[in-house]
Amino acid sequence: MRVKVTSDEWQVTGGVHPNTPRHLSPVTRHSSPSAAFTLLEVMIAVAIFFMCVFSILELVSSNLKNVQRLQKPAVDIGSLASELSLTNKLEEGSDSGNFGSLYPGVSWSRNLTMVGTNGLFQVDFVVQDGSGGGRYPVESRLSIFLYRPESKTGITLK
Repeated sequence: MRVKVTSDEWQVTGGVHPNTPRHLSPVTRHSSPSAAFTLLEVMIAVAIFFMCVFSILELVSSNLKNVQRLQKPAVDIGSLASELSLTNKLEEGSDSGNFGSLYPGVSWSRNLTMVGTNGLFQVDFVVQDGSGGGRYPVESRLSIFLYRPESKTGITLK
């Protein structure tokens, strides 16, 4: 049996009856051999694409790590309150200081006032962060009440 392909139709020549079923697949023809990419060209293009994508991902990842290192930790004003809460006796007055090398450029102040005669104190904390480089320092405030009955009271008993 000889098969001759002309355009989109099949012509079968040779001793085959015209009613015999034909199980032939169509043959695709290309106009020129350079019209498609070879498997090697596609693999090289995919490899170059993935190298570019992975280098961009590495660059983004390293930049995120650098940004995380540069972020300055926030000052926790509650640490001042927790330190003062460990004392058993309080006196009215003011106090101030800084955080040293832990938070450079950050200062704090507190004001203790007796609210009641039974040893109830109100403590007002103020933390000023001038290390941000802004025009005005950032200020945080916190007020707490502490009950210390063993503290000196302003009333003297005779």
